[in-house]
Amino acid sequence: MTLSPSTALTRTRVKICGITRAQDLHTAVAAGVDSIGLVFCARSPRNVSPQQARELVAQVPAFVSVTALFLNPDAALVDTVLSTVEPEILQFHGQESGDFCRSFGRRYIKAIAMGGQSDELSVAQTHYPDACGFLLDSHAPGAMGGSGTTFDWTQVRAAGLPLILAGGLSPQNVGQAIEQVHPWAVDVSSGVEDAPGIKSAVKIHSFLAAVQAADAQRITREN
Repeated sequence: MTLSPSTALTRTRVKICGITRAQDLHTAVAAGVDSIGLVFCARSPRNVSPQQARELVAQVPAFVSVTALFLNPDAALVDTVLSTVEPEILQFHGQESGDFCRSFGRRYIKAIAMGGQSDELSVAQTHYPDACGFLLDSHAPGAMGGSGTTFDWTQVRAAGLPLILAGGLSPQNVGQAIEQVHPWAVDVSSGVEDAPGIKSAVKIHSFLAAVQAADAQRITREN
């Protein structure tokens, strides 16, 4: 999928990842989030079981998507999540091959570890040409996201697929990130938390407000 600049920059989409509690889900929806992210990785403090995720997803209203995040999972776990939770999009954060990512017949996002030393995005475009987006995160290859650290945004180069910016975003810096990178979407986890897996209603609303303000400023300049 190739997006024209005018289409890609109409509005910055927002995903809040690492949802573990119903109250945080409801806060995110009320604030205007586009997608919620559920983590299926035992080593993450934001990990949820398929049954926990099913109970959360039952409370997601229409037109808010559900994204399931994995890190080098076995196929059985992905199949269980697909049948139990029924997410709209899969997100792969590890060294999963393109064949593995596409084998489930579901739209998927490939996370790119911008903490690496090579041009990770160019490599990903070659190996994951059917991804519906690339998520640029600050972690090193093989590590989890949600570290709360940013990467050098000047590394970002234009791509034919929607770019999702993650890694250390917060209400304080997301406006600058949007101004500099012009991403299709932003993805936040630890930046809107009081503790790992425990979201802050104040920070969620502040984050969405900062995204909307950055979009409004851009539209004003362009007009």
